Amino acid sequence: MESRRFRAMGTDIELLLDGDGAGEALAAAESEFHRLEAILTRFRPDSELSRLNEGGSLDAGPELLEVVELALAARARTDGRFDPTVHDAVVSAGYDRSFEHVPEEGTGVIVGSVCGGAVRIDGTRIELDEGVRLDLGGIGKGYAAMRVAELLSAAGPVLVNAGGDIAVREGRWPVGVETAESELTLELADGGLATSGSDRRRWRRNGRELHHLIDPATGSPAPSDLLRVTVVGSDAVEAEVWAKALYIAGEEEAAREADVRAMPCVLVTTGGRTRLAGGLA
Repeated sequence: MESRRFRAMGTDIELLLDGDGAGEALAAAESEFHRLEAILTRFRPDSELSRLNEGGSLDAGPELLEVVELALAARARTDGRFDPTVHDAVVSAGYDRSFEHVPEEGTGVIVGSVCGGAVRIDGTRIELDEGVRLDLGGIGKGYAAMRVAELLSAAGPVLVNAGGDIAVREGRWPVGVETAESELTLELADGGLATSGSDRRRWRRNGRELHHLIDPATGSPAPSDLLRVTVVGSDAVEAEVWAKALYIAGEEEAAREADVRAMPCVLVTTGGRTRLAGGLA
């Protein structure tokens, strides 16, 4: 087993490859993470995404185009609970720079921003309605994990962990999931896992505790009765989308949807309970 660890996309990345002499493949995988970050991040003014947000339209490269298409499909699939147009709402809440540089305490008026704006794709051209800007942070991280796992799978069974967004190909991989009480282990094979919650990326403004999971219906941090949601999906993108959508839905609706969709998930409530749904027992 060979491994590689580095920072990218504002988080810690870990690559595990069950094969010998895989150093070159792992180095190429790290380069791919950095390449995708340079395209999809909102924190670099020269990224493709930033140029789209600034200009309102762009002839996009294949990766940006694919991620935007995935994000729009996810918006439709989740009845708008996952929405890439939350950019201004996240910034308004105080998450206006890479998270390690966001002050824990601060002042400023927090105003919910309108989400759900129109995004049009015509061939390779993406056009945004006036005032619409995109944030692809979560889905971009899941996409990068999925892409890198696909690339590395040619060299052997692989697990990619991008700050909790996990993609695996080949083999069977035990993955620890934090519960309210301790930890449980799920076994993954050829799929993805993601966790969304309000317990990691938090800050305060004017004495109010805030987090990065925006409810597009209000344009403000979602007041969920869930602390954290972990979802197992067909890939890391699907898991990332539904982890956020179920968090916003709240405990009862999240458990119901997970059961209907046979989507394994672990729900941790703000009251300190753990609830398993979607076929987990």
